[in-house]
This record gives sequence, structure tokens and C-alpha cells, in this order.
Amino acid sequence: MLHRVSPEEEKFLQHKSDGKKTPQFTDFEGKTSFGMSVFNLSNAIMGSGILGLSYAMSNTGIVLFLVLLTCIACLSCYSIHLLLRSAGVVGIRAYEQLGLRAFGHPGKILAAVVITLHNIGAMSSYLFIVKYELPLVIQAFLGQTSSSDEWFMNGNYLIIIVTVCVILPLALMKHLGYLGYTSGFSLTCMVFFLIAVKGCGLIACVVRNYLWACSEFMCFREIVNFLSLDLQTAYTIPILAFAFVCHPEVLPIYTELRNPTKRRMQNIGNVSILGMFIMYFLTAIFGYLTFYDNTEAELLHTYSRVNPLDVLILCVRLAVLVAVTLTVPVVLFPIRRALTQLLFPGKPFYWLRHIIIAMCLLFAVNLLVIFVPNIRDIFGIIGATTAPSLIFILPGLFYIRIIPTDQEPMNSRPKIQAACFTALGFIFMTMSLTFIGIDWMSGEKRNLGGH
Repeated sequence: MLHRVSPEEEKFLQHKSDGKKTPQFTDFEGKTSFGMSVFNLSNAIMGSGILGLSYAMSNTGIVLFLVLLTCIACLSCYSIHLLLRSAGVVGIRAYEQLGLRAFGHPGKILAAVVITLHNIGAMSSYLFIVKYELPLVIQAFLGQTSSSDEWFMNGNYLIIIVTVCVILPLALMKHLGYLGYTSGFSLTCMVFFLIAVKGCGLIACVVRNYLWACSEFMCFREIVNFLSLDLQTAYTIPILAFAFVCHPEVLPIYTELRNPTKRRMQNIGNVSILGMFIMYFLTAIFGYLTFYDNTEAELLHTYSRVNPLDVLILCVRLAVLVAVTLTVPVVLFPIRRALTQLLFPGKPFYWLRHIIIAMCLLFAVNLLVIFVPNIRDIFGIIGATTAPSLIFILPGLFYIRIIPTDQEPMNSRPKIQAACFTALGFIFMTMSLTFIGIDWMSGEKRNLGGH
């Protein structure tokens, strides 16, 4: 019996009978290597939340933190599997087009809006770090102990300069794969940050064990103290749950991959998540072993309070600034793609449109960072709704709707797993919004956005 090819598959899937090698899924053949794709996806995963992982560990204990981080990394790999499986069935490698196939035009609009809001929140969080950290770094390099009124100490001017000179040229690249080199450099900066944190943690651990050898071994005591269960632990769970948000970038990276296959892209996802898992855990544990209960919500502030003029700390802060700055263009690409799919569906690539969208997005994000004094509450809510949607809810719903019932009935194990995965997303969303509401009522502020 001959397999009937649907019109959508006829448009997107590769045919072998035409005698030519035509690109599958897209109008250009991907040229990005496996390694560059890993760099880009890892850079997309790594968010500013890495600075708060030590604080999260101080709220959960080392063992519970490791268990939670492991579970979330595995769930993220499964989520990528659902996206790639859905994309492979219908021959579409665009998040918004999956929404269109699953739920029609409303699904396409929903996916585009969720991606846009989440990634604008991520870009804003990165530029907030530049706005507040770069003046302090300049101040320390100049040997000043107090801030001045010079223009180069004004964070608003600095983010405009960084945006125009660094972020915008990278954001104007035609393909995401071209950012593999800057993503690799960004990850190198974060590895330097990790090495510095690890060194400080080891030194602090050795000193404590030496000073208190007769009474108790502080580091081992803390490691044996598995669990720390209280309300702070509950706050930590959503933060960790969103630590691996990279799903808007998965399909664009897949589109530009050389020799693209589902297995090859899944391996890229697995390698990227594994690398970030190791970096997250080592950063958290050595940062925690340095300060224990004195660990602050942002690790850089904790180090700066100890010795703000220390050369190593300055270099670490500069490395983090470079890393988050080079991440902004990677995060911008899925927003531009979502807007293009939404506003100009089916249109060929056009340089002027490509440039104007990038400039408008960066202009809007800069306005938010400059003129909104406290944007954390706004993007806390956005992150608490968009992050579980991108990780859990939408991939699960896409899988349930797109995979034909003749292949996998609704009562099949894969469909039931996808349904449970979607339900887990709604649970995380409810938890996050509840915690934000508690924060508002208690007057405390936490960032549950994940990035």
C-alpha cells in the first residue's frame, strides 16, 4: 500500500526521486557544525541565573540541589525530544509553525508571543547586569572607592554603547550559526568564572577544615547535611526548573545544522545540557562552600562585599559581563524569527526587514532597562508563565496534537507521558505565580523567571 504524502509534507519534506540534493525543511542548506551548534545552544541555556545557584543550594542543601538539578536536566532533554519528534513528523523546524500545525493560527500567535515575551525578559536581565555591574567594574579599575558623575560611570549610557558597538553588529548576522565563535568565547568566560569560584571555594574549604580540625570539619559537615527543607526550598524549585530554558533556540539551530537529523540535534541538546549541568553544579557548590549561610542571591555581590578591589574578582565580573553581552544576540534570533513568521509568513529573506526588526527589538529592550526602575516584578510574572510554557506545556501539547493517532493512540505510553509532562508545566506555573504573590504580600523580591 502506497503511503499518501500530505500537502504539507510535500512542501517541506525531501524527495529522493528528483535526482537532486534539496535541503530538507528549509530554503537553504545548513552549514553550522556540530561543535558550533553546541556552543550556540549552551550559550542560550546559560543565563544570568547561574549567579544565584549558590544561593539556591544554601536553601536546599547539596544533595537535594543535585537531585533537583539532575531531574530538571533530564526533563529538558525529554522536552527537546518532543519538539524534534513533532518537527520530524510534519517537516517543520519552526516553533511558531508547530503551533500553527497543532492549533491553527491561534497556536501560531501564542507560540510567537510566548517566545517574544520570554526572550525579551532574558535580554533585559542581561542588560540589567551590564547596567549595574559595568560601572562598578570601571570604578574599581580606576581605583575609585565611590561613584562619580562622569558619563562613563552612568549605566544607561554604557548599555547604549555596548548595544550599538557589540550587540547590534552580531544581531545583524544573517544566520544564527555565525555566532558559534562568539558563543564559544562567551562560554570560555563563564569557564573562567567557574574556575575562579572553584579556586575560592577550595581555599575556603581547606582553611576552614584546618582551623576547625579539632572540633568539626565544616565542609564535610555541610555535605553530610543533605537537606534543608523550608519555604526557601519551595522558592528554589521553580528557579532550578527554568535553569535549562533554551527551547526557542532549538529549532533555529536545528534549521542551520549541517547534515541535520533528529538524532544529531538530540545529541547536540544532550551535550549542551550536560555541559551546563556540570557548570551549574560546580558553580553552585564551590560558591556555597566559600560563604555558606552568608551567600547572597547574586554571587558577584557576595565576592565584591568581601574585597571589591581584588583583581581576580574584577576579572571575574568582567568575564561575566562579556558572557551575558555575547548571549543577547543569540537570544534575539528566535524573537526575530517568531515576528517574521507572524508578520511576514512565507516571505523570502530581506536584509532591510532583518535589520529593522533587530534594531527595533534592541531599542525597545534598552528603553525598558533605562526607564523602568524595577522591572523584576514584571518579568518575574512573564518568566513564571512563559518558561514553563516553553519547556513543558507547548512541547507536550504539540506532541499530543501533531503525532497521528494511528501511530500513537491517545492511550499510548508516549502520549500519556507527554500529557503528564504538560500537567507538570501547569504545576510549575502555579507554584511560581503563587510564590510571586507571597513575595508581593510579604514585601520580599525574588526572581523566578529562570534566565
